[in-house]
Amino acid sequence: MAESVLSTKQQLKSLWALGGLSPRQLTKCVWQGIDQDDLVNRASELAYNFLLALFPLILFLLSFFGLFASRATELQNDLLFSLARVLPPAAFQLLRTTIDEVTKSNGGGRLTFSIVIVLWLASGGMSSMISTLNGAYGVREGRSWIKVRAISLGLTLSISILVISALALTLISGHVVDFVGSRLGLGALPVVAWKLLQWPLALFFIVSCFSMVYFYGPDLKEQHWYWITPGSVVGVLLWIVASFAIRAYLHFFNTYSKTYGSLGAVIILLLWLYVTGFAFLIGGEINAKIEHAAAKHGHPEAKEAGQKAA
Repeated sequence: MAESVLSTKQQLKSLWALGGLSPRQLTKCVWQGIDQDDLVNRASELAYNFLLALFPLILFLLSFFGLFASRATELQNDLLFSLARVLPPAAFQLLRTTIDEVTKSNGGGRLTFSIVIVLWLASGGMSSMISTLNGAYGVREGRSWIKVRAISLGLTLSISILVISALALTLISGHVVDFVGSRLGLGALPVVAWKLLQWPLALFFIVSCFSMVYFYGPDLKEQHWYWITPGSVVGVLLWIVASFAIRAYLHFFNTYSKTYGSLGAVIILLLWLYVTGFAFLIGGEINAKIEHAAAKHGHPEAKEAGQKAA
């Protein structure tokens, strides 16, 4: 992380001024970047890798909740309920059925081994994302294969921890606050306030996941860390809106199940994972275009397309 000659206020002003672009100009640049950087096909690669990692991650979470013996069943139900609100119904049913089948047939040791393998496979998806982000910034990868793979694995682990933290915040903290509130004799207001606050905090964890990928992924020098960037905000919002749009579409026009039968649920799940990967890539493209525009407008620490350092 490079030191800046600008104050934090000056850095944020340039970032959120979109590098001097208007929202319309930025949208046009990003639209062109989607075609130039082949984001449509790159998102397909990410969807495949996400599919490899999804089921073991859910199984790991369910095993983790087993540590809370008295609350394990309730926490597992809460997790599945949260997934049901985001995933399309057919995809959720496929996920739940598969989890039930694998849970009955796998022991703890085999489950741990599968998680280690999938972390490695999922890091392959992160490597694909790093390659795409390099394309968005117009730079060639100069790091060794080992370093890129280490960064990919580190990002995969870090994001897994952040996602688990976000889930724990929303699923476990509510029970903790209820327990503490009853023990200390607190009124209903502090408990309700915390339960309302936990959702923005969980959203902040997810935005941080996006920001972490955008910071460590591309092969750039002299970068500055921001907890929240325009790309991470738009990426998360795009993911949320697209997820609910898919649910609405399938509610009224579920042609996948009619066309593909039992395979329809698998295709729907892949579609949702594709949207997730595409949202990640769009956010990275937005940050890249803002960086390049800021350089053209004379920002002393911004990098033009193809530059690794200002």
